[in-house]
Amino acid sequence: MPPTPPFIPPPGAFAAPPGRSRPRARSRPAGGFSARPALPAALLLLLAVAARAGVAERTQEFLDFGAGVLALVSLTATVLWGLAATDRMLLGPAHRLLAQGVHRGLAVAGLGFLALHIWVKVAKGHTTGTAAAVPLTDASRPFLVGLGTLSGYLFLAVAVTGAVRSAFASVGRSLIWRALHMSAYPAWGAALVHGLYSGRAASGWVTAAYALCVVAAGAALALRLRWARDGRGGGS
Repeated sequence: MPPTPPFIPPPGAFAAPPGRSRPRARSRPAGGFSARPALPAALLLLLAVAARAGVAERTQEFLDFGAGVLALVSLTATVLWGLAATDRMLLGPAHRLLAQGVHRGLAVAGLGFLALHIWVKVAKGHTTGTAAAVPLTDASRPFLVGLGTLSGYLFLAVAVTGAVRSAFASVGRSLIWRALHMSAYPAWGAALVHGLYSGRAASGWVTAAYALCVVAAGAALALRLRWARDGRGGGS
């Protein structure tokens, strides 16, 4: 019986199917060095240098009197952009939607700075958690600290009701929503008095920031009242 000839596969038998390519071998960097282990080491080194320089303490010291100012400025800008979102004379629908988006984003930023302000004050022992949560319970400055607590609750109520505005679609509920949203103005006034008199004497840049907030909020309120009288604006 003649020997069986060896099997020779036809050309292309082991080629990859159409549309697929063979997996490529991972190339290693020259010398076998990888940057991945160096990243955590660099991060740890950066944190060590920052701790050595006292960055955390300096940041907390700045936030001790700066977070409240940032909160007030952000919430003032929220009021201004909310007013812009009600204009129907100069802005079209697309621009009003953009203004509403900026209005909501600034509201979130303002509440974030407010929460940071409360945390820093409690952490540094300027007030207690109970006094920050319950109005008029601070041992040394019940009225001034209580104003800050009340304004915080009002701003939070305005933000929550603004986020669920669709729940106030009926006529009666719409009036309630407008009243709650307009409470941002007395909340802003209470926050201003709280910021000016509840702590240390304000620095020059803080006083200038508060003055700009007063001018901007006063102009916004005057325009809102005028537009409401002329029927030119809608709800914020």
